[in-house]
Amino acid sequence: MDEKLLYRIPEVAKHLSLSPSKVYELVRSGRLPSIKIDGVRRVRGRDVLAFVDLHVVAA
Repeated sequence: MDEKLLYRIPEVAKHLSLSPSKVYELVRSGRLPSIKIDGVRRVRGRDVLAFVDLHVVAA
């Protein structure tokens, strides 16, 4: 996922197999860090990877 520095919400949703509305919810709640550039919300690739790492559950 770390090919680009920043991803749009629909791209993040696709990578995480979630709906864009769910990703927006994660961003609003602060669970997924983001930035806003010219009115467009962006998420760093490394923040997406960190989010996934935080939610790994050992079997």
